[in-house]
Amino acid sequence: MGAGPYFYAWCDEAARVDALGAALSALADDPPHTVAVRLYPGPEPHEAPVDEAVATIRAHFRRADAEVGLHSISSSRKLVRCTLRCFTDRSERSTSWGPLHLHPDHLQQFAPMYMILDLGSGASSVGAEAVLAWHKVVTDIEDFLLRLCAPDASGRVSTGGCTTAWTWLAPVSMCATYHANARDIARDLALSWVSLHDGESVPRIAGLSMEALRARVEAAPDGARVVPTDKSGRSIPLTRETVLKALALPGSALLEALMAAADVPDEAWRAAEPRAEEIHNLTVQAKARGERLPESLKGPPLWYVEMTGEHVYFLADHAPFTIRRLPSGGVLMATHFYRTLWPLWSDALLALGLMS
Repeated sequence: MGAGPYFYAWCDEAARVDALGAALSALADDPPHTVAVRLYPGPEPHEAPVDEAVATIRAHFRRADAEVGLHSISSSRKLVRCTLRCFTDRSERSTSWGPLHLHPDHLQQFAPMYMILDLGSGASSVGAEAVLAWHKVVTDIEDFLLRLCAPDASGRVSTGGCTTAWTWLAPVSMCATYHANARDIARDLALSWVSLHDGESVPRIAGLSMEALRARVEAAPDGARVVPTDKSGRSIPLTRETVLKALALPGSALLEALMAAADVPDEAWRAAEPRAEEIHNLTVQAKARGERLPESLKGPPLWYVEMTGEHVYFLADHAPFTIRRLPSGGVLMATHFYRTLWPLWSDALLALGLMS
C-alpha cells in the first residue's frame, strides 16, 4: 500500500515559509532533531535541525520549491514518516497539490489495515471493529490537519483539507476540511462547485474571495448541477441554485445546520457501539496484563483483526462526522477517509430547505 492520506493547506506566498516552519515545529517528532531538506533547484539534499532547515528554505524560496522529510508521532502514538512540501506560486500553478502538501510516506503507518483486539467471549463484529477503526483514524486526521493548518494562532493558512486522493479534491468530496474562520464554511461549497463544474484545480482558486467565488457560480447556466463524490454509492446532485442560496445565508446558520446533521444518530453505528466499547475495554485490560498476540494470530485473548471490504463498506455508509469549533475561531470537519463530507453537507442543505 502506498502513501497517504494527503493533507493540503492554502496560504499566501508571502507567509508560506513561516507557515511551513510552524507546521514543521508542530509535526517533527523532536524539533531539535534533524529533518531531511531538499530544494528544487538548490543545494544538495542534506539534514539539518528544524530552524536551520527553515532558514535554508527561506533563503532559496521564490526560486525553489522545498521538500522536507521528517518523523512525526501521531496522537495515537504511532511513529509516522512524512513528507512535507512547500511550493512557490509559479510551481503551484502546474501542480494540484496546493501551496503546502503533507503526507505520511506509508498509509499503513498512519492507519494500519489491521487491529490487535481482545474479542472476549463474544462473536466478531464488523460494525464494532469499524467503530474502533474510526476512532483511531479520525483522531489522527484531525491532529495532522491542525498541525499543518493551525499549529499556532497566526491564521496564516486560511483553508485546508485531507483525502486519500493524491490531488486536492472538491472540499465536499474530501474526508476533512479546515477553515481559519468558521464563518467561511460556505467556501467548501463554493470551491466544490467551481472545481466540479468548471474543472478548476482547487488550490488555484482556494485563495479567491467569497465574492469572486459567488460570481463564478452565478456565471453557470440556470439549473446546472454537479455530482460530488459520495463513497457510499449514492448520487446526490448539487445545483447552482442550491449553492447560491447557501452562500446567501450567514455562515453561522450553515454551521449550525451542519452540526445538527452531524448529531443525527445512525442506527447501525449506534447498534455497534456497545460491542465496540466492550472490545476496547477488554483490549486495554489484556495489554495492561502484558498479553501478546499468539503466533497463530488467533486468541484468546488477543486476535489479529484485518480490515476487509465489509469494514470499508460499513465505514463508507455509516461513519459519523465530527465538527470542532476551535478556540481560534476556526472550524474543522472530519470523518473516516473511506467516507466523504458530502453526505453531511447534503443532509444539512436538505434540512435548510435548500436542495432543489
